Amino acid sequence: MLLKLYSWNVNGIRALSGKPEWSWFAGCDGHIVGLQETKAEPEQVPAAHRDPEGWKAWWLASRVKKGYSGVAVFSRVEPLAVHLDMPDPAWQGEGRCIHMEFPAFHYFNIYFPNGGQGEERLKYKLGFYDAFLHHAEDLRRHKPIVVCGDFNTAHRPIDLARPKDNEGISGFLPIERAWMDRFTAAGYVDTFRLVQGDTPHAYSWWSYKTRARERNVGWRIDYFFVSEELRGAVRDAWIDMHVMGSDHCPVGLALDVDM
Repeated sequence: MLLKLYSWNVNGIRALSGKPEWSWFAGCDGHIVGLQETKAEPEQVPAAHRDPEGWKAWWLASRVKKGYSGVAVFSRVEPLAVHLDMPDPAWQGEGRCIHMEFPAFHYFNIYFPNGGQGEERLKYKLGFYDAFLHHAEDLRRHKPIVVCGDFNTAHRPIDLARPKDNEGISGFLPIERAWMDRFTAAGYVDTFRLVQGDTPHAYSWWSYKTRARERNVGWRIDYFFVSEELRGAVRDAWIDMHVMGSDHCPVGLALDVDM
């Protein structure tokens, strides 16, 4: 089947679901939708948005701080198994990862940490990256991997509007980009670049400051990666830059797989 997947950092589902822009979800033609930075306990979300008709929903909120982080997945396809949070307790509690197993692949929806709040958070971010890759590689021995979400790093200079100005900023630090290099070298394919090539000015996040979105001064930090085994199954990948309501926009992937 042609499976359509979407990923969107909503930067607060309670705020977004009250805006006209949340009509995007009602019109969504996806089979699996991953949200990041939901910033809510499930019970804080109106029932119609928490468990929308026609979908099964899974939510993971932060246990360490209210109104922080959080992820959710909506699926029209029944998974074989669902795992909330990372397997290692050292990386649990911030509400960052939902892992599902489907017949054709393991799926991850992840809100990766931001490293911009000092050395400790940068260290945490890099440790989380490594823990995820180790876990994905364990699972990949048996089944391919699909991972979507806000990686909080622009991989290459083409992935942000002002690379030179941001070389010392978390999100484009050499050490963060080096991990992205290791990730892709391990056999994980950036599906947007696979399909769209080096299309310039294609971003998924814009700072709320200085009318950055209006001027398209953005960063591409939201991705769909697939492990190399699924390269041939990728039929399309895109960024819905016209969709408003958050400082991020949705990104999408179409896969031809047996579900």
